[in-house]
Amino acid sequence: GTVMSFRRWVLPPLDKESAAMLAEECGLDPFLALMLTTRGICEVETAMEFLTASELTADPLGFIDMDKAADRIRQAMDRGETIMVYGDYDADGVTATALLYSYLRDKGANVLYYIPQREGEGYGLHRESIDRVSEAGAQLIITVDNGIAALDEVAYAAEKGIDVVVTDHHQPQDQLPGAVAVVDPHRQDCPSEFKDYAGVGMAFWLVCALEEDVDWAFEQYADLVALGTLADVMPLRGDNRVLVRRGLEKINRGGRLGLDRLKEAAGTAGKVHTSTMTVFALAPRINAAGRMGSPDKAAQLLLSENMEEASALAAEIQKLNAERQETETRILEQVLEGLRRSPERLSDRVLVVAGDGWHHGVVGIIAARLTERYGKPSIVLSVDGETAKGSGRSVKGFSLFQAVAACKECLQGFGGHELAAGVTLETAQIDAFRERINAYAAALPAMPVPEMVLYCKLRPGQLSVKLLASLSALEPYGAGNASPVFGLFQMQLEGITPVGGGRHLRLALSRDGAHITAMKFSTTPEEFRFIPGDVLNLAVTLDRNEYKGAVSVSVIVKDIRYASTRQDEVLAGLRDYDRAVRRELTAQDMALQPDRELAAKVYRLVSPQNGWAGTLEQLAHEAGTTGAYARVRLAAEVLRQAELIEAEDQGDILLLKRKPAKGKADLSATPMMGYFQDLPG
Repeated sequence: GTVMSFRRWVLPPLDKESAAMLAEECGLDPFLALMLTTRGICEVETAMEFLTASELTADPLGFIDMDKAADRIRQAMDRGETIMVYGDYDADGVTATALLYSYLRDKGANVLYYIPQREGEGYGLHRESIDRVSEAGAQLIITVDNGIAALDEVAYAAEKGIDVVVTDHHQPQDQLPGAVAVVDPHRQDCPSEFKDYAGVGMAFWLVCALEEDVDWAFEQYADLVALGTLADVMPLRGDNRVLVRRGLEKINRGGRLGLDRLKEAAGTAGKVHTSTMTVFALAPRINAAGRMGSPDKAAQLLLSENMEEASALAAEIQKLNAERQETETRILEQVLEGLRRSPERLSDRVLVVAGDGWHHGVVGIIAARLTERYGKPSIVLSVDGETAKGSGRSVKGFSLFQAVAACKECLQGFGGHELAAGVTLETAQIDAFRERINAYAAALPAMPVPEMVLYCKLRPGQLSVKLLASLSALEPYGAGNASPVFGLFQMQLEGITPVGGGRHLRLALSRDGAHITAMKFSTTPEEFRFIPGDVLNLAVTLDRNEYKGAVSVSVIVKDIRYASTRQDEVLAGLRDYDRAVRRELTAQDMALQPDRELAAKVYRLVSPQNGWAGTLEQLAHEAGTTGAYARVRLAAEVLRQAELIEAEDQGDILLLKRKPAKGKADLSATPMMGYFQDLPG
């Protein structure tokens, strides 16, 4: 199943008056107006702009240095100089490279492109690559999706007589590179209004400036811009919303050979490519090429104008993606195995795991999986002899960039932003780094908890095709414009039906005489401990389901809990348990100590054949101690230390298995019970 940590559900206050006014003034469906106001869109003008999202607002020459960039590139074209488009190996960098290269090629420029390898070269401009560019006879380098930090490299290129035009969307450092032009909306002195373009968005504006025709450029390249913007998780507000919306229309119309072949390879050819479908089907495949060491293949695919070549490249990329998935599964299994051997690691505030020779292209994805699973910032390091290199992902509210910057004494290099960061360090420093970053986290007032925003509560009777239709105006969904999640509260569970060969569940639910069904994906009957009669709160998304011409609403369960669950108590329980494992308790915490009776209750729940699997709230519920979450979790830990059971924390799900008994177990002899005995007071 998709394993995820316990989330804090957040219901933003509903401003029904603003919504009613908006609905009235714009002639909108009242429910749609409510959805807009919960997104902070309350003004008539911003609402209409958001809903129509058809006009780009930026002026290509409104970015600082864009005029200089366009002049220098035109000069190169006029003189027949060799131009090198210098990209990056992720989907944003590859789409940006393909866009700018194909434009210049079609305009008759003497143009090449270069995408560095993730492995061996790494991100951005390097002296070695500049030497290669120089050997290729290029007099001008144009960077896309990189370059803002390449101060030394740009200076080195100048020594070699090569001019550089930088286009980037990353945060500039204190000093800008000494390039002919530096186009980046995040420059302090850049007057452009909207700032959150992807790298491919900036390459697009450069083409608009060169062509002096935004509409033409948009028609040509909207699909590439949408793909890169979605893949790089840029906020879908302002111009990005327009770029992605029109770009998806172009992806669905087809016509770019490489993308059409890629849809076939991914098995999504006949389907509507929404933003979500594009993010799940197309973006990972383009990314896989760069992750597995051949970003050129992805660029060639997007540039291909030959049917056989495009088919062959799509098949190859499909294979690379399968390889990426296998590598990822294998490494994740090794990470989890290491955590099984040292379960106390899971109580750290920041998870730091390391392994020999883990593939650099997937460590970032593994970190994202750990963060999703355990609700904590995670850093995954790949060790290669004396050096370790890795990637981390964070939880909103904990800046991973600031955290690694606070550890720079034990690092050779680091970079990143709030939610993702990369580090390089000596292998001998890994333990020191883990301690240092956890000490940094311990000094903060509190660690953030992953949240799930529910837009509003719905009654089962409100689920209609009309409701779905009014919601579709909010698309495309993505960062900064999430697909809405709704609360179905106080629902009684009536029945559970396994579907899809037992891999998924269909739930029958009712409230006040209204009956609905909902899908719980990637969950087996064994993993689902709720029983008919339970009263539940569900967090759901709604999807359109069409079967034999009839359209209905399908309800998809994202998260589920007892209606009686008090989430702050669960979160406090998880926090207290971690504090106990980290040995941070004080005399006030004596009440958390589990007793023999509770341990015996938990032990009896673990069936000798099938063990026990479920959430912590379910364990507390079944042990008859709802509310005492930390005590129940500590009881299971004491049983594990006494070697009566095996216990594996999988984030949301706890797996317990009985072990063959070796005589009478002494719970008071376990380290955890000893720790409670030794607490002062």
